Amino acid sequence: MPKGKVLIVDDEQEIKDVFRHHLEGEGYSVLEAGDGEEAIQVLRQGDNMMNVGLILCDIRMPRVNGVECIDFFRDQAPGIPVAVITGYPDKDMATSLIQKGVKDYVVKPVEKSRLVELVDDIVKGGKDFEYFGGQA
Repeated sequence: MPKGKVLIVDDEQEIKDVFRHHLEGEGYSVLEAGDGEEAIQVLRQGDNMMNVGLILCDIRMPRVNGVECIDFFRDQAPGIPVAVITGYPDKDMATSLIQKGVKDYVVKPVEKSRLVELVDDIVKGGKDFEYFGGQA
């Protein structure tokens, strides 16, 4: 039985593949979306709205970006925690996103141990917001 279901929202297939490999290896079930629009569609399918335990979301993506996507999640699925994993450190963005209820803001690249710790902590409900980034 999986530890939980994680939705990865990122436009880079390589990132999704690596995250999937790491998380499935730790016992998680993984769903993927290539942008915010696709993430919204995936979340609306079947019982995903009820069973997704965490959304890992990039910010800069085509069509519907991460901020718009997070706004949708907060409105339509407020019980699902969201963590941002982005290639662009931005303290102002991080501050804005915490105000929207984002649980964590992590800058890529992300080590396997950090990714698994982040997912484990949030899925278990024991994670408060932290900003992990370089110079903004």
